[in-house]
Amino acid sequence: RWQKVLYERQPFPDNYVDQRFLEELRKNVHARRYQYKAVVFQSGAVVQQLCSVCVFVVTWWYMDAGVLSPQGLFGAALVSSLLGYVLFDAVDGGAGRRESGRTRWADLKSTLVFTAFTYGFSPVLKTLTESISTDTIYAMSALMLLGHLIFFDYGANAAIVSSTLSLNMAIFASVCLASRLPRSLHAFVMVTFAMQIFALWPMLQKKLKAQTPRCYVGVTVLFALVALVGLATVSSVGAVLFASLLLAISCLCPYCLIRLQLLKDNIHGPWDEAEIKEDLSRFLM
Repeated sequence: RWQKVLYERQPFPDNYVDQRFLEELRKNVHARRYQYKAVVFQSGAVVQQLCSVCVFVVTWWYMDAGVLSPQGLFGAALVSSLLGYVLFDAVDGGAGRRESGRTRWADLKSTLVFTAFTYGFSPVLKTLTESISTDTIYAMSALMLLGHLIFFDYGANAAIVSSTLSLNMAIFASVCLASRLPRSLHAFVMVTFAMQIFALWPMLQKKLKAQTPRCYVGVTVLFALVALVGLATVSSVGAVLFASLLLAISCLCPYCLIRLQLLKDNIHGPWDEAEIKEDLSRFLM
């Protein structure tokens, strides 16, 4: 009788299997079953980041057209940052701050250093890309913002995720766009605003998502409405297309994912690679 061993010589060819071979066949052993509400909730991270890019671009357009003054944007960003800072600690009662050991005085010093550094180098940022054509600047900015969306950490454990690369690409795009604004003060306010919306705002989103899911959903919907209203003042067609994109990501894509799960047919059996489950660390001592 044939045995599935390699240490004995048997009167069978090497690729021989008997009728019991398919008895160990298993299908979709590790397949996950998703719930529609849960997938829609998780898609909020993608919606939030798309809206962040939309708000940043619309704000830059306002600055470039002279509709929004740098003083007004800086004041609004400062007030919103203070509110977000208070909310960040109030959500978990300061537990995250106590675990990290970071004090408010350290946060204040970091903010002052960044603000002073950016303000001092704002004339350099303004003249940094004078030799580059405006069309090239716009193309580079669009490419960098697209890369920011691709490499952003949406909560998935994947090799393509890189929070550092994503943030650097967003800041690079903000520097490119800020160099086309009228004055150095505009460039300083634009880069500061980019740091707030691309670095600080996602941190607050993650805290709200983990601690208060209902509040996170409300903030996501409100932020999407703000982005759509701002985009509608610039282009009504763009607002319609952007709204369609958000609906497709938050409603249509989760539905397609759940429907495609029914078609999954992964097979597992004795032909799979052997998995060593025993702890072999004692042999490495």
